[in-house]
Amino acid sequence: MTTNCWAALLALVLCIGVQAPSYAAPTPSKAADYCTKKGGVVQTRIPEYGTNGNSPLVLSGHKDFCQFTSEKDGSQINVLLSTLFTKDPSLAALAYYAEVPIGQCNGNPASCYCTLLGGSDSFGGINSAGGGWVLEGDSSDVLEACVFPDMSSIDSWGLAYHSAGIIRGKDLSQVLRYPNPYTATRHKTLPFRKT
Repeated sequence: MTTNCWAALLALVLCIGVQAPSYAAPTPSKAADYCTKKGGVVQTRIPEYGTNGNSPLVLSGHKDFCQFTSEKDGSQINVLLSTLFTKDPSLAALAYYAEVPIGQCNGNPASCYCTLLGGSDSFGGINSAGGGWVLEGDSSDVLEACVFPDMSSIDSWGLAYHSAGIIRGKDLSQVLRYPNPYTATRHKTLPFRKT
């Protein structure tokens, strides 16, 4: 194309009102609507490493979580929106439903329990440096999310307390769309089964 043709094409594009992509917040998703209908609050969190130090490192990406807060005691539990909303099985939901006893752990019991279940909430190679999912601009509100190989996630402390029969925030068995498979006789051999 000649320079005049390119100029004409550019003028045509500008005249018909082609807009640049918008990076505004997306409209609420069905998962976010479901979270709020069940009494949760949607929070967008970003990963941050080094939250125990003076210069935390903000990592790329973000995830949307649903946070449930107990009206009774103020305790909280967070679940990844996609984990909450799916009707399919996820490793996080199976771990929550199974209530595997925590056993002996060294260090942070929630992180240890997450690892025992096959997940990870560690950021970087030095656990004492800290890390987790934070609200933008607030490194003090760190969520230790136990992320499983299928990318499903429930917060580590919520899982650990639930293993001892303690409900934090809200009993996720009342809100996860994937039903508890351990209550059906055909699923007695699923992983994590509490014995």
